Amino acid sequence: MSNTTKQIAVLGSTGSIGKQALQVITDYPDRFSVYALTANNNIDLLIKQARKFQPEIAIIANENHFLQLKEALSDLPIKVFAGEESIGQLVEMQAVDIVLIALVGYAGLKPTMNAIKAGKRIALANKETLVVAGELIEEMVACYHPSIIPVDSEHSAIFQCLNGEGEKTEVEKIILTASGGPFRTKTSKELESVTIAEALKHPNWEMGAKITIDSASMMNKGFEVMEAKWLFGVAPEQIEVVVHPQSIIHSMVQFIDGSIKAQLGVPDMRLPILYAFTYPERILTTFPRIDFNLLNSLTFEKPDLERFHNLALAYYALDKGGNMPCALNAANEIVVDAFLNSKLRFLQMSEVIETILSKTFYIGHPSYEDYVQTDIITRQITRELIAQVH
Repeated sequence: MSNTTKQIAVLGSTGSIGKQALQVITDYPDRFSVYALTANNNIDLLIKQARKFQPEIAIIANENHFLQLKEALSDLPIKVFAGEESIGQLVEMQAVDIVLIALVGYAGLKPTMNAIKAGKRIALANKETLVVAGELIEEMVACYHPSIIPVDSEHSAIFQCLNGEGEKTEVEKIILTASGGPFRTKTSKELESVTIAEALKHPNWEMGAKITIDSASMMNKGFEVMEAKWLFGVAPEQIEVVVHPQSIIHSMVQFIDGSIKAQLGVPDMRLPILYAFTYPERILTTFPRIDFNLLNSLTFEKPDLERFHNLALAYYALDKGGNMPCALNAANEIVVDAFLNSKLRFLQMSEVIETILSKTFYIGHPSYEDYVQTDIITRQITRELIAQVH
């Protein structure tokens, strides 16, 4: 057992995962310390976190907030920076042992690439990086050999199930569990009129607004299918989604002999965060335990791809490959924002995304620059389409 304190750069410290990671770090001060904190816009919380944890570095991505951050921390020996380029440079710093990438959406791609090049341990909580540019990331991993430990509860579960197993050719199928979100039992007719507040009430998990809406629409599960393909080197047809409303089984792996391994736990994101920080070691926690005497039943259902069309669109984009997943992600980020701002109804999100995918100029083997252009153009035409719909 190592007694060395690991220095952690928390990218996206003001989001749900970032805040829970800081709880984990607080609980294990002899093991972890905060080297850096970054946020996009939440300047007030970033200031509070910086004053509490006193990291070496604090970065606000939105450069308009730089002076406010600098002034608020001027009495402390904290180096203050702004802009996305600063975040990219931070992850390469020699003092950083672990990079937690808890940024939302496309913003996670460039810092992840930089961390890979720097050979860091990456605790990856940003699924969009692999959704947008899985092929590129796979090539970089083969070249630089970083340690990437998934933080998503489902992918952490799969990672744990595969730990100690042999060749990946022994894997027959990955079974991703999905809670089904708040609208699992609603009809298509009822889905037409769901409110923003209803969509933001997830039955099992406490998450940020963007991922909660993605969960309600099942786009989040579609992203996880894509992420699983690249993380675990399996074909799309080897990834099955099963709706499991209790969220106790976080995912499963079925092997070629018919045996299935599952990882179970109370829904609590601190567990996969801690596992990513300590792997291959497990350490004692006070996290809640499952009481099987109180657990009456575990149920499973097939996902409805007609009512939750986003999952079907994700499988389509994954099958098509190239820059299509990048376009899917960009369109989704814009439609979710539009829904949260009452510019689209819930079911219109899928309709807009499907239209955008039909208009996307397909690139079979995109470069990084192709991904950047696809992202920019897709966002633009998605906004234009929403303006027409609205």
